[in-house]
Amino acid sequence: MGHKPSVSETSHHLLLCPAMDYLWTPWRYAYVSTAQKTSDCIFCELPQLGDDVRARIVYRAKYCYIVLNTYPYTPGHVMVVPFAHLDELQRLPVEAAHEMIELSQRMERVLRQLYKPDGVNLGMNIGKAAGAGVAGHIHMHVLPRWLADSNFVSVVGETRILPETLDLTYERIKGGLQSAVSP
Repeated sequence: MGHKPSVSETSHHLLLCPAMDYLWTPWRYAYVSTAQKTSDCIFCELPQLGDDVRARIVYRAKYCYIVLNTYPYTPGHVMVVPFAHLDELQRLPVEAAHEMIELSQRMERVLRQLYKPDGVNLGMNIGKAAGAGVAGHIHMHVLPRWLADSNFVSVVGETRILPETLDLTYERIKGGLQSAVSP
């Protein structure tokens, strides 16, 4: 009979593709292993933690708060989130909607001052079919963008490479919000 490959020889050929690079991100396991299992709303839980640094809440207003995106598209990616648990923008009271836009404008100003981006994305994904990661609680994404800020790793490898830690982003944005002057 012919040569029967060992488990290690077989595993090597089955698990790895020689033309592909691998980036190991074990810290994402906590997210991917619990993302669909959590029955409570993360946006309702965060303000209740009692520790804004741990929750990554950089600002609290009357109806909404601003929180760092834990899995940012770019450095400075924040979300403006109403305290009220609502799944549709049309259900948000006018006062809260006004505050959400005012905070989004303030964040645009802060991000432009801190990061000097070429542009800013501002938007909402309402409902799972629209791409919402947290479909039951509306929130506004505000994030700085640069020309050519996508590279082969993010396009082909579906992996983001971020040049600063979330802790540093938190400090920069919190400081920027504290020193920001309204127009």
